[in-house]
Amino acid sequence: MGDFTRHVKSVYWPETRALIFLALPICGAQLAQAGMSVVDVMMTGRHNATSLAAVSVGSSLWMPLMLFMTGTLMGLTPIVAHLLGGQRQTAIRPAVHQGLWVALLLGIVAALLLWSVVMPIFELMDVPPAVARESAAYLSAVAFGMPGIALFQALRAFSDGMNHSRPALWISLVGLSVNIPANYVLIYGGDGLVELFGSWTPDILQQIPALGAFGCGVATAFSMWTMALAMAYYTRHGRTYKSVAIWQGLTLPQWAGIRELIVVGVPIGVAIFVEVTLFTFIALFIASFGEVTVGAHQIALSFTTILFMLPMSLSMALTVRVGNTLGQQRWALARKVAWNGVIISVIIAVINSTLLWFTAVPVISLYTSNNEIQALALSIIALAAIFQLSDSLQVTLAGALRGYKDTRIVMVITVLSYWIVGLGGGHWLGTHGVGDMVVPLGVHGYWIGLIAGLSTAALLLGWRLQHISVRE
Repeated sequence: MGDFTRHVKSVYWPETRALIFLALPICGAQLAQAGMSVVDVMMTGRHNATSLAAVSVGSSLWMPLMLFMTGTLMGLTPIVAHLLGGQRQTAIRPAVHQGLWVALLLGIVAALLLWSVVMPIFELMDVPPAVARESAAYLSAVAFGMPGIALFQALRAFSDGMNHSRPALWISLVGLSVNIPANYVLIYGGDGLVELFGSWTPDILQQIPALGAFGCGVATAFSMWTMALAMAYYTRHGRTYKSVAIWQGLTLPQWAGIRELIVVGVPIGVAIFVEVTLFTFIALFIASFGEVTVGAHQIALSFTTILFMLPMSLSMALTVRVGNTLGQQRWALARKVAWNGVIISVIIAVINSTLLWFTAVPVISLYTSNNEIQALALSIIALAAIFQLSDSLQVTLAGALRGYKDTRIVMVITVLSYWIVGLGGGHWLGTHGVGDMVVPLGVHGYWIGLIAGLSTAALLLGWRLQHISVRE
């Protein structure tokens, strides 16, 4: 008992505080960036239905691209964390520069894709012509911001790896504060300003045209570059980064550094892409079930996505803590750090499940007054409360493994668990049931599939962490 108490005081409690200290700003930054998408939808929705549809359809194309870039560049975090833990500060600057080169390349490729392939995709999806034209204009503007957001994510990954996650929070809030007024001016134009300020609006501002969805895209791109430049400024002048001095001199592209980032980062990007496409496919499959089912599913998904921000942020923070400890070559301590994070994830899962259970009715009523949708959404959220444990566990275990730079196995486990068990099993339950014993379960079948897929991922990732932490 005495040894356990000593370990709690000397290892687990200090590590828990450090982990939460890192995770909370990351969570705030995630919420702020998600808030930009919410603002885009809300403001274009007030403009007209075509603009709303254009932004919604366009977001379904550029968001997965951005998340793949973000995941790939997250590979820089454990690289920096290892180097920092090993007190190899001189090696951090060239590693970060390779990350910036990769970010710039990814951003340019993403921009080219948004400029060149969207119309053929819209034709394949049978998007109405008016929506397709406006969405293409929206994406052509967003494309200019893709290199900017890629550079921001690379610098954020560097900062997180330096145990400094607060700048991402403040700069994400700056991006949100820029996005809101820029959206208003560019979406609604002079008429919107007159409606807001009345006769006090200067004549020159009254002449600004209402650009609708295209204006929303311009505002989004402007916000992306604002965040990139603000992060560059902060990493140049912040005291935390003085020992690294990443802006003193430029390291040209080096294949060894780029290869390490690709090996660590691309599997993370693929895993995140797989997760996003899982929910995209489910939304497409249940579309045939009718408006009530689609509405209830979206409400439940929106609510649970907000709660997921905390375990996801814990996962990102755990990558840093494990990476720092491994960089110090303290293998036994790294194992304790990793499993301590897993225990915290269980506590968070219990909190999230409790919140879902007790707040479901009032929260659902904020989304809709339709009794049918409310009842169905409540039954779905009951299932969502069950998978909070497996969801929190799988994302935290993946974060710990990324700290070990063990990302390829995580990618394989994610693909198998999400697409085969989660999506495949959910689709079978939803549309076929189980022989003569269970009738087709509709949307509930898909959510049961999610529970099965996430639980499978949690079990396999737990096995992998146990294996690699003992081996190290």
